[in-house]
Amino acid sequence: MANDCLKRVGTGVAVGGALGGAVGAVYGTYEAIKIKVPGLLKIRYIGQTTVGTAAVFGLFLGAGSLIHCGKSY
Repeated sequence: MANDCLKRVGTGVAVGGALGGAVGAVYGTYEAIKIKVPGLLKIRYIGQTTVGTAAVFGLFLGAGSLIHCGKSY
């Protein structure tokens, strides 16, 4: 039971990180162009946005998986 729960939470974090990374890359690119970030700083800006969004999505999907882990339907 505990191993199954850990697997579910890990999967939630992985899916959230992947989804957040994709959303963060698109949003970071849009923002970098919109606010006219100069030169190679665009890459840094997009990377920071991607990693930050991936971490937040992963955290929330992992927490949601942990909450649902104790419930049996």
